[in-house]
Formats: sequence, C-alpha cells, structure tokens
Amino acid sequence: MNRPAALPRPLRVDNAGRPAARAGAAAAIRVMIVDDSLTVRTIFKRMVESDPALVIAGTAASAERAIAQLAETPADVVLLDLEMPGIGGLGALPAILTTPGRPQVLVVSSLTVDGAEHTLSALQMGAADTLLKPRPGGFTEDYRAALLGKIRALGSRVTASIAEIETPAPAGAAAAEPSFVRPGLARRARRPEVIAIGASTGGIHALGLLLRRLGPDFDVPLLITQHLPASFMPVFARQIEAACGRPAEIAAEGLMLTPGRIVIAPGHGHVVVKRKSSGGLMTRISTEPQPSGCMPSVDPMLASLAEACEGRALGVILSGMGRDGVLGAAALVDAGGMIFAQDADSSAVWGMPGAVSRAGLVSLVASPDRLGDAVMAQVSAPAPAPTPAAAALK
Repeated sequence: MNRPAALPRPLRVDNAGRPAARAGAAAAIRVMIVDDSLTVRTIFKRMVESDPALVIAGTAASAERAIAQLAETPADVVLLDLEMPGIGGLGALPAILTTPGRPQVLVVSSLTVDGAEHTLSALQMGAADTLLKPRPGGFTEDYRAALLGKIRALGSRVTASIAEIETPAPAGAAAAEPSFVRPGLARRARRPEVIAIGASTGGIHALGLLLRRLGPDFDVPLLITQHLPASFMPVFARQIEAACGRPAEIAAEGLMLTPGRIVIAPGHGHVVVKRKSSGGLMTRISTEPQPSGCMPSVDPMLASLAEACEGRALGVILSGMGRDGVLGAAALVDAGGMIFAQDADSSAVWGMPGAVSRAGLVSLVASPDRLGDAVMAQVSAPAPAPTPAAAALK
C-alpha cells in the first residue's frame, strides 16, 4: 500500500515569531543551503538538523533561486557554493547579503588555485568565512563539528540580539552603550614603529575597508596575521596590494621591515619581529604551538613587538572567532603599546575584538573605516625616540 507523503513539520516559534528548533529552545539560527549538488544539499541539511540550535530556512540548487527564496524566507546564515550554473555564488553574493535577513555567508569552497581566487574575492566582498568542501567520503564527524561550529559562531550575533529583545532593561533605566576603553589608554599618542593587524572570520572584508583609509603618507611597516590556509596566502597578498595600492609580501626568515612595507604571516607559521644589532627590525617565522591553537596566530606577533619595539607599536584586532590576540595584546599594552579593536556592530563575529575589548586592553573600539583613520592619526604623531640599542650605535 502506498503511504501518503509526509507533511512538512511546522516550525515552532518564539514570542517574537522567530523559529525555535525544539520546544523550549531559544530562537534558532536560520540556515539556507545553496549548492547545485543534491547530494551536498542533503548531507548539509542532515548535519544542520542534527543541532537543536539550528533550523533549515530553505535549500536551493541555484543562486537565482536562493535570492528569490531569501526574499520570502530570511536566513541568518547562508552556506554558499560558488561554482554553480547561471550567475553562480560569486555573482549572487551582493544580492544575497542585502536580502531581508542580512545573512552571514559561509562559502563552501575547494582549495584549488581557482577556488582560492574565487573564495577570497567572496570574502573581500563581504562573505564572512570559508570551509573546505570535502571529496566524497570526507563528510566525517569532525567535518560536521567544524561546520556547525562556524554556523553557530556566525549566528551568534543574531541570538544575542534576540536575547537583548527578550530581556528588556528595568523601567526607568537609561539606555547606554557599554564602554570597553580602559581610562588612560586612549591618551597614548606615540608614533608607532610598526602597525600589526590580526583578523579571522569576517576579517578580510574589514581589512579591505581599513586599508583603503591609509593615505600615501603612510610610512610605517605593517604586519598582517589573517587566519587562512597556506595555499590561500599568495592570492591574499595580491588582494592586499590591490586594496591599498602598495606592495605586499609573505613573511620569510630574515625579511627586513622597511617604511610602508606590508608583510603577511605565512599560513604555516607565525610571524614574529626581532631587532637586529644594527637597530633594524626583521621578521622570523615560528611554528611553536600557541594557546589559541591557531596557525598562524596573532599572539606571538603582538608579543614580539612588545619586546622588539619596547611597546612602540600599534595592534589592531578585527573580526574573528575565538580569543587569539588577547595574550599578545596584553604584553604589548603592558610594554606601553596600543590596541584598537573592531566594534561589534560591524564585526561578522565579535570574538577576537570582543575578547581584547572586555579585557580592558583597547584604546579605541570602532568600525574598520574609523580604525583606518585612527591608524593614520597615530602614524602622524611625533616620531618615537630611538631605542637604547639604536641610540648606542650613534
């Protein structure tokens, strides 16, 4: 006997009308899956539905269909394949980002050279993060955990906002923005010898916005540690060059830091800075495991500047998951340096910048463009006095 087709299970909703994945749960993170492979869509759907904090908003086999669906059924996070018939994921990305839910986009990408080019273009355009699409047989339990972790992180801002709505302030309480700037730090105005930027999830888009604010007079060495696979780094360096119109290169052992030079941490190691006996600064590559577990990590970059520059350095922490950068930022601030952090509203994930902010290590919390202006203002401050080592050589 033929059984009737099962009817779709109605979504539970909370008091605000948002879906909840199960009875009694908080508002769920709504996920849209966009991939032209039925197999991939099915596997991702099962993985998402295995997490009680997530709910499927829809699936689509083309970017065009995804845009139409998102206009009617908003999502918080979109899993996006880039290589599809029609306009494809890359062509559809700007429209997807402006659909009513203003979703965060997780690009599911291969690690081929072409895949790196397209994926980094998507990240520069505003996609928040990327995840390798494994070959058949690669959809393991570890992969499921990584996927769900990224979705939860990208949707965390949504659930936090819902919590604020559902927990109103006491009657008569004045609304105020929390201040994370430690008194006294904002008054430091020494010209830094080096600018160091750390970023992860959502950081590439923010980094582009910041770098475009650096004018032709920017003449300080700039270090960048971005959490990316090693195979992406050459493409990433070319993107940085295009964003700010100046050469960018991947750090190597013994590379000298010169005015205006942009140096990027390699994917296989941390970039650290040492001062030569002649007084100049050079990069070293470290593979020592870090508490954050990141490779490359922001912590050793900032900590090395605390020692090599005796605090005459400025660190900037942009959007990213986790707490990478907190330990290095503390060392730099203790040595007399400064830390800027991206604000929560403009961050895809306010993990890394939130961690240094809550630790009371920041002199400024702002959007990427304002951070860029502030960096230029610091570079225009009076030049630092020579270090004792450099002064002794004169």
